[in-house]
Amino acid sequence: MSEKNSAWWIYQGTGEKDFKGKFPEPPPWRQFTKEAIEKRGANFEPTAAEIELVNAAFYLWRPLLITGKPGIGKTTLAYAVAYELDLGKVLRWSITTNSKLKDGLYSYDAIGRLQDTPLQENQSQQKRQLQKSAAIKPPSINKYLRLGPLGTALSAKDKPRVLLIDEIDKSDIDLPNDLLHIFEEGEFLIPELARLPEKEYFIPNEDDEKVLIEQGRVHCQAFPLVILTSNGEREFSPAFLRRCIQLEMEPPNKEKLTRIVKAHLDYDTEQEEKIKELITEFIKLRDKKNKELATDQLLNAVYMVLKDVDPLRRNIEGFGNKLLDTLWKSLSN
Repeated sequence: MSEKNSAWWIYQGTGEKDFKGKFPEPPPWRQFTKEAIEKRGANFEPTAAEIELVNAAFYLWRPLLITGKPGIGKTTLAYAVAYELDLGKVLRWSITTNSKLKDGLYSYDAIGRLQDTPLQENQSQQKRQLQKSAAIKPPSINKYLRLGPLGTALSAKDKPRVLLIDEIDKSDIDLPNDLLHIFEEGEFLIPELARLPEKEYFIPNEDDEKVLIEQGRVHCQAFPLVILTSNGEREFSPAFLRRCIQLEMEPPNKEKLTRIVKAHLDYDTEQEEKIKELITEFIKLRDKKNKELATDQLLNAVYMVLKDVDPLRRNIEGFGNKLLDTLWKSLSN
């Protein structure tokens, strides 16, 4: 193993505790400070069509259904809108095959409330006798309820929130149609509150803010910008599609990829030629060899160049271009 090839390594595989260096700073898109999270999407470059359809969704109060290949910026668009319009933290609901409508609306910790009820098996006989003579009331229910991302978005009062329902195509067949009722009615019921005699309760939302719920019902006053993303793994019903603004995002061309790289990373003229070579190779693999690649895979390779690592190097230690093959692993089979 040559020194030239291993100079950038942190882990050397020697089994000896002799590391004296510093760990590298993470790439800008892998930083999770409060400031970094707030600025997520600030460098996103939308097309004119994307801008137009986002505004149409605002005016019509309709969900924006974004389809396209993985890694082309579908979720980033949601963060870009929230950042530019100062709409607060994006409320993100990541969908799985087990996701149900209630998961997005609210959660109720019934077991926790039961455990906090005064009557317990390990109490003394005298205490249990005293409790039999008086009504035993469980703790107030509002301690055990919490609005989910969809519920939080619908409970907004002053200005709309951005709700990202990510990968809706992974859901079961019922969820998209269940969402239609919520989007059409703009309200939902919390049965656990509706059946109680008290008319007003304060329960926390996704931001840990207390929200007033009256008669167990949440009424939408500032309809959110709902952005649903789909990788095209399934088709949706005509009824669902009719109620959405549909946006098909296209992969960025060479010129836009160059601007994206410059927006995310600072580099000098000495590194520019190597980066141009990377972009050219990326475009060739993606467009001419039909390899499904995401934009952040290009950024990963460029970032390695900025750390004096050449992902395009060939035939190192008999492994060929192993690093670039891994960084640019196709997202499809």
